[in-house]
Amino acid sequence: MSILRSFLPIVARSNGWRCFSTGIPSDMIADLNKEMESIFGEPPSSSPLGSSPSPQQPVEDSPLVLTHTDSSGQANMVDVSPKEDSKRVAIASCRVLLGQKVFNLVASNEISKGDVLTVAKIAGITGAKQTSNLIPLCHNINLSHVRVDLTLNEEDSSVVIEGEATTSGKTGVEMEALSAVAIAGLTVYDMCKAASKDICITDVCLQHKSGGKSGSWARN
Repeated sequence: MSILRSFLPIVARSNGWRCFSTGIPSDMIADLNKEMESIFGEPPSSSPLGSSPSPQQPVEDSPLVLTHTDSSGQANMVDVSPKEDSKRVAIASCRVLLGQKVFNLVASNEISKGDVLTVAKIAGITGAKQTSNLIPLCHNINLSHVRVDLTLNEEDSSVVIEGEATTSGKTGVEMEALSAVAIAGLTVYDMCKAASKDICITDVCLQHKSGGKSGSWARN
């Protein structure tokens, strides 16, 4: 124990013993290790005093890439010609907060411009078909089906809008579904703005998509 006490401070740790070895000759370190093993029944850890094993580094995700920009950062329309055709469906939604007064007028079909829900439904379908004209880097897609539903919600005096777009092709229809509900929501505002300027279009978002390389996705 004389060598151990003279040259090497020992610290008890929960997972074994740690020791300093820097600056001590290698033959003396070997003797000290043997002495420690004879006393404690195990060789000292190779880690320095007070250190702990390095935690495993997490594997980083691959960096996200914006497909609508080229290598120089300029706007770019994605070439979808190598992709295979598949059935693609997207569903989006939004909410138009009317307020109680306007909600009652819409529900009773007393808005001066006419039937708000019917006009907004047609506008939403038209908006989906015009997506590539409204959003410059969207592809001109042959839509096989567009559905726009508007429902009055008494709980918050709103119109809930849901839009669905379907195609069979090389690229998705998320933007078409989003355009459908956004244009329908704007039309509700236009039809009702004479009665109130406090109307709010909110929660425009994608709810579901399927088809293509990325497969299916749904909002939780």
